[in-house]
Amino acid sequence: MDGNISTFTDLDTLATELRKKLSTKKYLLLFAYNGVGKTRLSMAFKETGKQGGGRDTLYFNAYTEDLFVWDNDLDNDSQRVLTLNRNSKFFSGLAELEMDTRIRPFLQRYADFDFRIDFVKGKKKWTITFFRDERVKQEDGSYKTIRSDNIKISRGEERIFVWCFFLAIAQLAMDGQDTYDWVKYIYIDDPISSLDDNNAITVASHLAQLLKDQNRVKIVLSSHHTLFFNVMCNELGKALKFYLNKGEEMRSYALRKMFGDTARFYHVAMLKEIKLAADSGNLYTYHFSILRNLLEKTAYFHGFTNFGNCLTRDAGDADSVIKKRIISLLNHGDYSIFEPVEMLPENKEHFRDIINDFLRAYKFNPEIFPEQISESQS
Repeated sequence: MDGNISTFTDLDTLATELRKKLSTKKYLLLFAYNGVGKTRLSMAFKETGKQGGGRDTLYFNAYTEDLFVWDNDLDNDSQRVLTLNRNSKFFSGLAELEMDTRIRPFLQRYADFDFRIDFVKGKKKWTITFFRDERVKQEDGSYKTIRSDNIKISRGEERIFVWCFFLAIAQLAMDGQDTYDWVKYIYIDDPISSLDDNNAITVASHLAQLLKDQNRVKIVLSSHHTLFFNVMCNELGKALKFYLNKGEEMRSYALRKMFGDTARFYHVAMLKEIKLAADSGNLYTYHFSILRNLLEKTAYFHGFTNFGNCLTRDAGDADSVIKKRIISLLNHGDYSIFEPVEMLPENKEHFRDIINDFLRAYKFNPEIFPEQISESQS
């Protein structure tokens, strides 16, 4: 039996083990495919913390989204509101802590709409209305701001709003605010599971910066998204990293420890994604960030200090410096959540040249890649 693999008879036992591991570590990262039991594990971890009548875990998972429910005003189709389940401890400090001003800075990173929280006394549920301001050009060439009230935001926008709501509460917990001083652990399960893949780098980078700036609470993060997990591994380099899957015995679970800065097969997943994008032509500016990440890790593995050393330098090749500059210029941290920016045709060509040169210089098992990669190396 591999000494790096531990087996557990049920989720409660596994949750207890995760707590033990966090006694000496600040972060614990779990990768698991859908259907293994990530969400159920997050709830088991939360329930384990309730022993003795208290509670210690603030969590984000599929159940968190269920605390927000739409009332679409079917009779009049005008007063569309998102209702909040005020009975949940999740909203403990909502009215007193001016949560709207805490949520808004997070939301403005990702969205172009705004919101109001209504605390009408006597109602069992608080409500949120959404609005959007748009600049409209007038006949004389000037612009006028027009507000659209009571809008129904899209499903994707709703999910990012709920995520920003959670981040605002998590920030209070990490700051030790009195209302959330009971939080000792924050457990986040698949924060981008329902969002477009383009958002992985943006959400992960922002989250990592938030988590790194605190020392009060312990963090558990689980995901099935390879890119998101890879970014978190890179950002939280000293975190414990595990691969979770089902055990050989029925209803058992296996936890395998990952070694190194980032697990090997996540680099393969990154490479596979950007190669497919290059072959299809569906290339966006965020792909340069993935490419640079891959080149940096490859350079580190081969003992270089700069990713430019992994750019092919054939005899008479004067393009390597240009390619390095292109990667540096087009690699940045601000990516649109809902409107990813497509590369210009000339940048797509540069991207394809770089990735194909990389695959010729560094051989990978062709059986784990699509047929296009094997052809590029032939």
